[in-house]
Amino acid sequence: MTNAVHVFALAALLGAPALAAAAAPLPAMKAQQASISGLSSGAFMAVQYQVAYSASVIGAGVIAGGPYYCAGGDMMTAIGSCKGSDVASLAEITRKRAQAGQVDPVARLSTHRVWLFSGSADKLVPTATVADLERYYKAFIPAAQVQFKQDLPAGHGMPTLSYGAKCDALAAPFINNCGYDAAGQLLNWIYGPLAAPSTGAQAGKLLEFDQAEFLPDPGKHGMAATGYVYVPPGCENGGAGCKVHIALHGCAQDIGNVQDAFARNAGYNNWADTNRIVVLYPQAAAITPMPNPKACWDWWGYDDADYSIKKGRQLRAIKAMTDRLSG
Repeated sequence: MTNAVHVFALAALLGAPALAAAAAPLPAMKAQQASISGLSSGAFMAVQYQVAYSASVIGAGVIAGGPYYCAGGDMMTAIGSCKGSDVASLAEITRKRAQAGQVDPVARLSTHRVWLFSGSADKLVPTATVADLERYYKAFIPAAQVQFKQDLPAGHGMPTLSYGAKCDALAAPFINNCGYDAAGQLLNWIYGPLAAPSTGAQAGKLLEFDQAEFLPDPGKHGMAATGYVYVPPGCENGGAGCKVHIALHGCAQDIGNVQDAFARNAGYNNWADTNRIVVLYPQAAAITPMPNPKACWDWWGYDDADYSIKKGRQLRAIKAMTDRLSG
C-alpha cells in the first residue's frame, strides 16, 4: 500500500477528512463607494492605502494612526509611533510620488472625508501623532471635511458602545467598552447620515476567504492565509447598490491571535446590516521571531521596500480584494 493510501485509510478509520477543505474564494460583487479605516498599525496602513489609491476611495477613519510615510522605512521610528514628524516634508514626498505615478494624484484627496480619533489615555500612539496626521491631511483636504475626536479617556483599542475591556485598558482583544461607537461615528462621517444600526444579533454573514489568491505565499509577507468579509442582508447576490468598507485590525488583533473577535465585535457589522455596507476584514499575520512578531501591517517596510506606494505587496493585495468586491 502506498503512503498516500495509508494516509487516506487512516483518515477514514478516524472519521476525519483526509485533506482540509480549502478556504472559499472572496465573492465577486458590484459594491461601490469604497472607504477604509483602521486601528493602530491598521490605522497607519489605512492612511497608506488611502494616499496610494485615493482615486478608489471616498474617505477614511483613522484610530491611533499617523501621517503617510512617517516611519520612513525605519523600524525604530515606527516603534516610537512617529513622534514629532516633519509634516511639511511628508506632504512634499506625497506630491513628488504622485507626480511620479507611485501614488494616485493628490487632487483626488480633496473630496475625501476623514474621521480621526485619539484616546486621551492612549500611551502607545500619543495624541500628538494623530494631530500631526490632521495637519498632514489639511495640506490636501479642506478642513471642514476632517473631524478629530480627542476628548475621550480611552486607551489603545477600538472604542465600542458595550463590548470589550475597560475603556482605558491595554488588553486583548484591544476592543474597549467606552460607551462610544467609533465605527458608527466614522461610517456616518464618511457616508452619512446613515440609518440606525441593527440591534441584537447581526443579520448578515461573516465569511472566511482565501487571501493567497491575492498574495501568493501570504505568510511569507506578513498576511494570513485567510481573511474575513461581512455580507449584510441585501448584498448577497452581487451587491449592486451596496457600499464597501475596508476595516484593518491593529497589531495582535489578527486571526491568529484573536480569531474573529475584531471582525465580529469592532462595531461595523450592525451598521452594515441596515445600510448595505459590505465590510472587508483583511488579515495580517506574524513573521517570527522577527521582523513582525505582533502581526502588524507593513507600514514601515519590514517585508517590502515599496510598502507605501501602489506597487507595495500588501497594498496591492488589499486593492485586489476591494476590486473583487466592487467589480
